[in-house]
Order: sequence, then structure tokens, then C-alpha cells
Amino acid sequence: MRPEPVLYGDRKVYPVSAFNRGVASWLQRLPTVWVEGEITELRRQAGWQSVFFTLKDPADGTCLPVSMPRGTFDALGLDLADGATVHVFGRPELFSARGTFRLRALSLEAQGLGALLAGIERLKRTLASEGLFARSRPLPVFPRRIGLLTGAEAAAKRDFVTAVQARFPAARVVVAETAVQGPGAPRAIVAGLAALAGEPGVDVIVVSRGGGSFEDLLPFSDERVVRAVAACAVPVVSAVGHEQDTPLCDLAADARASTPTAAARLVVPDEGELRARLASLRSALARETARTAARSSERLAQLHVALGREGRRTVARARERLDAHAARLARAPAALVERKRADLDGLAGRLRALSPEATLGRGYAIVRAGDAVVRRGAALAPGEHVDVQLAEGGFGAVVEETR
Repeated sequence: MRPEPVLYGDRKVYPVSAFNRGVASWLQRLPTVWVEGEITELRRQAGWQSVFFTLKDPADGTCLPVSMPRGTFDALGLDLADGATVHVFGRPELFSARGTFRLRALSLEAQGLGALLAGIERLKRTLASEGLFARSRPLPVFPRRIGLLTGAEAAAKRDFVTAVQARFPAARVVVAETAVQGPGAPRAIVAGLAALAGEPGVDVIVVSRGGGSFEDLLPFSDERVVRAVAACAVPVVSAVGHEQDTPLCDLAADARASTPTAAARLVVPDEGELRARLASLRSALARETARTAARSSERLAQLHVALGREGRRTVARARERLDAHAARLARAPAALVERKRADLDGLAGRLRALSPEATLGRGYAIVRAGDAVVRRGAALAPGEHVDVQLAEGGFGAVVEETR
């Protein structure tokens, strides 16, 4: 509907709402266009039906507000952030209620650095989902040989080697120079990493490169390089770029350093600090040894006194037992003699009771014919002479008859 003015004499005056609707209607007749700029002030809230951001011309800072349906924006999956350069396809419009001019985006494409950032972000999510960024192995405390993968530039190599020699002269550095910039750099970096990992005795590798532009550091976010770092047989320290740079190889490495010198501090200890620590430990050990010896000596003296007291008590108890045994031993022979005498008297009594004399004393006699004792009457003949022994004395006799 065409806006109608209000007439004040010969003057046509449009209400704000009518004016805004008229401009909005006129803008809708303009064709769709592509506009290039950098994204700033990106606003994407969960409850909003549209995504809002501002396109800025990097040449002079001119800004253009942009809105885009949320579903369309999410379907692109670009993960855009402030600073990304994009091409936006859409048409101009006026939000008549507020009189706000903006570009209604129908589609957009990431361009230049923005596209590279989006690609790296997608690769980062993929590698993280595979667990390539979850490993963090401990670095060797006293590395024997350190592999250094760096470019032909002298500064990074010189800084690292100088710092290692100053901190820990016993360590040896094996340097592998390779291309670190350009299309062939990822393949060269992977090959150099494999060569250092195969060197005998190398137990940690430092990947180092000086600072540079975002494009200069892209090889260290290459998928081949990141996977090679994650799969390396020995721990890897990434010292690429400066503190604000974070190539993907930083996330796959076991440790990250902001500079080659900082990497040297990570991989080797400070010999001076080690010696000072050793001296401190030696002093502490000497003090503790002295305290232990003093406590042991004191305890030994206490035990010696206690042993003396206990020894005297033990000797006294042993002497008492010895005296008791001696007394029993002194009494033992007399008691033994008494027991033996009693036994002998008993045996003598039994012997006397069983002797021939005892039998004769009870009125019996012993008859002998010659030297033989007569036990049967049939053994004698009438008129035979026999000898009869009595308890006291005896007599001879002649056998008159036998029975």
C-alpha cells in the first residue's frame, strides 16, 4: 500500500511510519547483491530467529548491519568468528518499526583467511574427536640426545642450541633442517620428524619455527603434520611461532613452548640449579645423619644402663638358682644312701626269709647222703648212713626203713 501524506496547505507531510514503510517498499524493489567484508559483532542467541552481525570494510571501517535467518546460518556450518572475511548475498531492507537499515542475507561464503580458519577449525574438531589431542607424555628428566626439527634460519636453531648448552652441557642436540614454509613444507616436516625419531638415543624432539604470518604457519596445522606429531614414538615439544600463535601441532604435541629458548628450559634441567639442589640435599643428609647418630648414641647409652641393671638382676636370679641346686645336690648323696640302705635292708630281709637257715630255724632239717641232699625217701636204702643238719648243729643217723 502506497503511503499517503497529510496535507498542511500545499505541504505534503508523511508520518514516520508511512515514510519508513515507503522506503522499505522501495528498497524491496532493489536487486539482490553480493557484499564483501569482515564479520564483527557476531550475535547468535538460542532464542533468536535470526543471527545478527556487522560487515566492516577493512579499507576505511565502513560498517553494514546484516541479519540472516538462523536456520540458514546454521545449515552453512561455517563456524564463523569475528575477523573472518565473507561474501554475503542478500538484499537491503529497512526495519520500519525502528527505521533500521540492514542487509537481509540469503547466503554467505567464507573467503580468504576466514575460509582457512573455518577449515582449520573443522580439522581441529575432527582430530579432537579421534583423541589426537588427549595424549601428554612426560618429558625425560635428563635427555641424552635432543632432536631439533627447524628451518634453515639461523635464529631459532642458534637460540635453542645456545640455551641447551648453557643449561645442561651434557645433552647433545641432533639438528634436522627442513622446509617450514610453502606447499612442500608439510611433507618435509613429516619426513624430518620420522628421521629424528629413528636416530639412536634421541628421546625427545623439539619442532621449532620462528614467528610469521598466519599463512606462514599453516604447514604446522596441516593434517599430515599433526598426525605425525601425535604418532611420534618419542615425546614432542612444539615451539612454533609466538605466544599468540596456536597451530594444531601445538595441541597434538606433548608440551608447548612459546620460543626456542622456552623449549630448551622445558627439555633440559639447569645444571647450576641441580648442583645447588645436590649441595642442599648433601647438607641436609649430613645434618640428618648427625642427628640420627646422636639419637642412636643416646639410645645406646640408655640401653647400656638398662642392660647393666638387667644383667645384675639376671646374675642374682641365676645365683639364687645355683644355690638352690647346690643345696639340693648336697642333700642328694645322703638321701640316696638312705634310699639304697632301705632297699638293701629290704632285700636282706627277703633273702633271709628265703635262706635254708631260716627254713631250718622253723624246725626243718636237711638230710644228706654223702654230698647230695636227699629229696625223696626212695633214694635211700635201709642201713644207709645219712647226715642230718639242724638249725643248730646236726647228727649222723642210720636208715632203718624208707617210705
